[in-house]
Amino acid sequence: QSDGGSNWYRGTADAIYQNLNFVEMVGDDYVLILSGDHIYSMDYDKMLNFHKKHHAKVTIGTIRVPWDEASRFGIMVADENMRITKFQEKPAKPESNLASMGIYIFNREVLEAYLKADAKDEKSEHDFGKNVIPTMLADKLPLYAYPFEGYWKDVGTIDSLWQANMDLIADEPPIDLRDSKWRIYSGNQSFPPHLIGPNGSAKSSLIAEGSEIFGTVSNSVIFYGVTIKEGAKVANSVIMPGSVIEENAVVDKAILGERCHIYAGAVLHNDDGSVAVLGRKEELKPEVTAKGEH
Repeated sequence: QSDGGSNWYRGTADAIYQNLNFVEMVGDDYVLILSGDHIYSMDYDKMLNFHKKHHAKVTIGTIRVPWDEASRFGIMVADENMRITKFQEKPAKPESNLASMGIYIFNREVLEAYLKADAKDEKSEHDFGKNVIPTMLADKLPLYAYPFEGYWKDVGTIDSLWQANMDLIADEPPIDLRDSKWRIYSGNQSFPPHLIGPNGSAKSSLIAEGSEIFGTVSNSVIFYGVTIKEGAKVANSVIMPGSVIEENAVVDKAILGERCHIYAGAVLHNDDGSVAVLGRKEELKPEVTAKGEH
């Protein structure tokens, strides 16, 4: 940021445009661009081989989504060869259920040319889905949809973030965190192993290092450094690092941000069945029974 915030990224395309110097410095023929709020496991080599095979200028990773969810996504209409004929950004009436995964492979010179042109367009929102991709289609560039089959979750909403965590504790999770052939790397916090106290219990849950469980935990994801004190009950929830849940508190179907504090006897639960949310460093005292409706 500088000049009073004038250089904040104005959109997804502008974010890449402002960093084109890195792209040019590396100088490779192809550029892979990924979104940061998705959970999936993909071998990008297969997508790149698809891109080269079809002599594409741009290839977009796509996945079939339920028709009733299609309006949440950028939607591709493609022919029998998977060449994209139309792109609809979050359409009210989708013509396809082939959704963009926010994964792009561009020929570098094409990406640079279109981003530089888009940056000069004062009417543009500088967004790949709203501006750059439609312009490329209008110019009849060969854009292809790479069909991905597997687990993919857009975690841009509270519900989807909660569901993605619940997916990991299913009997047969869609992504195997312990697959030695396809390792998932995360930050090493160098905490001691988690502790389950003499009256504590945990079932069907993921519990990170450094956490101390003296109450009961079920069907939950517990991040590192969490403390759940005696008599507390945590179910169907996601508890982020450093949070403390005191004696006899109840947390059910909720997401707690980092370093939250649930006081003794407090209840965090939404009676309407929605996911309750407590933001980073927030507190909940016993006179409040639910917080964070969305």
